[in-house]
Amino acid sequence: MRGVHSQRFFKTGPGQYGEGDKFLGLTVPMMRSLVRKYRELDDASALELLDSSWHEERLVALILLVEAYGRADDSRRARIHRAYLANTRHINNWDLVDASAGEIVGGHLKAGNIALLERLARSKNLWERRIAIVSTFYFIKRNEFRPTLKIAALLLRDTHDLIHKAVGWMLREVGKRDRTALDRFLKKHYQRMPRTMLRYAIERHPERIRKQYLAGTI
Repeated sequence: MRGVHSQRFFKTGPGQYGEGDKFLGLTVPMMRSLVRKYRELDDASALELLDSSWHEERLVALILLVEAYGRADDSRRARIHRAYLANTRHINNWDLVDASAGEIVGGHLKAGNIALLERLARSKNLWERRIAIVSTFYFIKRNEFRPTLKIAALLLRDTHDLIHKAVGWMLREVGKRDRTALDRFLKKHYQRMPRTMLRYAIERHPERIRKQYLAGTI
């Protein structure tokens, strides 16, 4: 029953963004337990698991790779980073991206050198575009907002709702740490932003200000 619910939740029907994905019905605590049990699994085996047709197995693989990246030396981190980018076809739903991109992609870059994220933001692949913006969460957590604002600007005209939500989410995270930086970006771009993106971005603003943004009267 849970697997059926997940198929609906992650939009696996014909023509939907998760078309054809399959679910075992595992809960997040069950998957976290598997990660703890197999945390010493070698990277090659984790990548083999990432090739699974089962959604939860791919998520477990990605969490294992995130944990491995966190405790690895520079050489192993570089290998995990390269392997991740070579396997984006398997990182094909929003939860898979959100659980892994910040650490393995964002964490491998310097704030002043985000050419990779710019390239991903221009990809025809939905999930690579989401990787581009979610990867900037790594920088947000370190109070470096320029990568997020740069990638957000590149994605303003994106047509997919999942990108609108992700960009709005990252902008909101910027605003939680630096409201001035967020408002400066919004005042420049908000009239061109998709409605969902704007709503997510201003979620923590006072109601009066939210209404002004939505009415276009800022």
